[in-house]
Amino acid sequence: MNMNFKCKLPIPAEVKSEYPVSEELGKVIAERNEKIAEIIRGDNDRLLLIIGPCSADNEDSVIDYICRLREVQEKVDDKILIVPRIYTNKPRTTGKGYKGMLHQPDPSQKPDMYKGIVAIRKMHLRAIQETGFTCADEMLYPENHRYVNDLLGYVAVGARSVENQQHRLTASGLNIPVGMKNPVSGSMPVLMNSIEAAQSGHTFLYRGWEVVTEGNPLAHAILRGYENHHSQSMPNYHYEDLQLLNQFYEAKGFSNPAAIIDTNHCNSGKRHLEQPRIVKEVLSSRRYDEKIRKLVKGFMIESYIEDGNQKVDEHIYGKSITDPCLGWEKTEKMILDIADRI
Repeated sequence: MNMNFKCKLPIPAEVKSEYPVSEELGKVIAERNEKIAEIIRGDNDRLLLIIGPCSADNEDSVIDYICRLREVQEKVDDKILIVPRIYTNKPRTTGKGYKGMLHQPDPSQKPDMYKGIVAIRKMHLRAIQETGFTCADEMLYPENHRYVNDLLGYVAVGARSVENQQHRLTASGLNIPVGMKNPVSGSMPVLMNSIEAAQSGHTFLYRGWEVVTEGNPLAHAILRGYENHHSQSMPNYHYEDLQLLNQFYEAKGFSNPAAIIDTNHCNSGKRHLEQPRIVKEVLSSRRYDEKIRKLVKGFMIESYIEDGNQKVDEHIYGKSITDPCLGWEKTEKMILDIADRI
């Protein structure tokens, strides 16, 4: 086998015991996560805003950014619930490039998985301790999820993972909202199947155990656009797309249709400055159609301290080293504008 077994890593329970959640912090997490779940269930009319860097590449700048979000949250608390993105794993289309803090806690150094595991747990803990925010992360690797599962408020399953059986089954065992992104192809039937699988109970093999899940009723859709046969970005956030998603939900018989609109990726063609415009259009669709208003629970937005992105060796504080992000001044203006439009 062409595989070098470098070292055996500690199991999640061991890492959790070294970096534990106090009883007091546990209550903060539980109360916060119930508020997020209420929005997905339709029990709360506030809009969910899952927002933050494309990748969490530096703990200090990420926490700085989240502290800024905390201040804005106080201004819009009656209309918006902010869930910061702390994305610690990055899928790479060709396997090349920065794979996230889990792999490289220091992007300029070689991969070190143990240091990465510790770094991402400490960063999520710090975010809760300093801001009271439980955050969102992508479940890129189902087996790694348990290193931080007790700290998260929201989980996303990516466009390249949503057709994978292990991701679907693992999502069925989570007790927080899980957003299933439409696949790269844009197939609505595939998206619906993934949601149905995540909402259903299963028996399967996970981390060397036979596990049984009851299903996750908080699993829902994330529309992120798609690629056509020429690899061109195609949006799926327009009024007709939202109507179509509602129709697919109704055909499946889901009692609680729910969707988050990803304003970047193929929906913007990775043109990060388009994100505020996309938000405005979707808000207009929500105002026009009551079914769409009930369907669209919020937005997923890529934002950081500085506009755009940079190369790994440029070292500009608070600027993305993966996809370009909306800078802080534009972000704050956008959030306040959303609150005014709801």
